[in-house]
Amino acid sequence: MLSKNQIRFINRLRTKKNRKAEGLFLAEGIKGIEEFLNSGFQLYRLFHTADYEPSPGLDAQEVTERELKSVSSLSTPNKVLGIFRIPPETPVLETGFSLALDDINDPGNLGTIIRLCDWFDIPQILCSENTVDCYNPKVVQASMGSLSRVSINYLDLEAYLNTTTRTVYGTFMEGESLYSTTFEQNGILIMGNEANGISDRIRCLVSKEVSIPQFGKRKSTESLNVAMATAIFLSELRR
Repeated sequence: MLSKNQIRFINRLRTKKNRKAEGLFLAEGIKGIEEFLNSGFQLYRLFHTADYEPSPGLDAQEVTERELKSVSSLSTPNKVLGIFRIPPETPVLETGFSLALDDINDPGNLGTIIRLCDWFDIPQILCSENTVDCYNPKVVQASMGSLSRVSINYLDLEAYLNTTTRTVYGTFMEGESLYSTTFEQNGILIMGNEANGISDRIRCLVSKEVSIPQFGKRKSTESLNVAMATAIFLSELRR
């Protein structure tokens, strides 16, 4: 049975402030939780219904479906909820290709972008300090386990770009077509905020501006969703 203190503690972890203070985050669903367990993330506590059998040796507690629903952020809870320890950030890679995010706000977008980086083998995402927390439960859910395989660093993006020796590509509506762009092997691709794009302070640090050309004759679509645009850029980068 879940105690009131346990329910209160779990719900506290839905805010960034409390996740940071406790060093813990929430994950829901069998697939995502097993991905974290198999990737070496340290489990703090597992809560599961009777029809889920946890591996031996895990700190697990059986709860009713009603109890699980009371602490779940999903409309239909998925048998198991896990609390994991937030791992320390790994050092920033200075070789290869990285994706940088300038103030991405939407958790679903970030989760999808993490999945895309996993799919296209982009090992590291560099996030501005105002980008949504990657351990937000909605980000964790949308990443579908890919968060366990993609390294994410939060930093002063402007300061970092001032020091890097890698080629910095910025995504803009009026940039050079990505289909005629030759990307360097050691580079950084910056995706901008959903509403405002890449900020002026970051734009001045971009080495090359690139874009996805619009083929529609009416030209009535203002822009693409940032996660959708990321998929197109990463696909062309790997091609």
